[in-house]
Amino acid sequence: MPKPSAPRTRPLPLGIVIIHEDRDIIVIDKPAGLLTMGTDTDKERTAYFALTDYVRKGQARSRNRVFIVHRLDRETSGVLLFAKNETAKFRLQAQWEETEKIYLAIVQGKLKEREGIVENYLGENSAHIVYSTPNPSEGKSARTAYRVVKETKEYSVLDVNLLTGRKHQIRVHLAGLGHPIVGDKKYGKPGDKQPRLALHARSIQFKHPHSGEQLSFSAPVPAFFKTLAGSMG
Repeated sequence: MPKPSAPRTRPLPLGIVIIHEDRDIIVIDKPAGLLTMGTDTDKERTAYFALTDYVRKGQARSRNRVFIVHRLDRETSGVLLFAKNETAKFRLQAQWEETEKIYLAIVQGKLKEREGIVENYLGENSAHIVYSTPNPSEGKSARTAYRVVKETKEYSVLDVNLLTGRKHQIRVHLAGLGHPIVGDKKYGKPGDKQPRLALHARSIQFKHPHSGEQLSFSAPVPAFFKTLAGSMG
């Protein structure tokens, strides 16, 4: 694998931390509240914009750029992978089904089944609300594996393996089980006043797009999670 060109945990604006960088990829720890890429109303306060500026080293005319491989919701923190060239992007996306993506979630209540797989189809209505359906003609196939790793009086802490990558998938699937993620303003428990979504992209494992070496990167558990449920182990 190419020698990393940046040290681990290198800080950038907007609370972004670089976990790893080499000639083909950048892996960051994205803070909650930051978009992965721009919208019609917010184009600059994004991970994509900050990293593009970083690889251009402040030179606006530079052709250097980053390429989006996948996304995290604005409210979700944790490991986010970007490519630094198109070849790397296509190779990473081609192996995406084999890429292991583990999340940490804190949900309301205690689950009856301590582990399982949620499998159905996810559709989206005109109000941009994602919903589960058993009808394949209404949505895209979605699979989420979960395992309870800790329980408190109010909450359960889950390791979640994202087996497919649909919009709001983990949030909708866990809400469908009757155990919405803490702090979820869109799919969560009415009256939940927690300040952020308790969903964190904890780790990612994939083959390097150039060398083929198996890589694994992780992001530290945010302090908010420990405030809710104590030590994560």
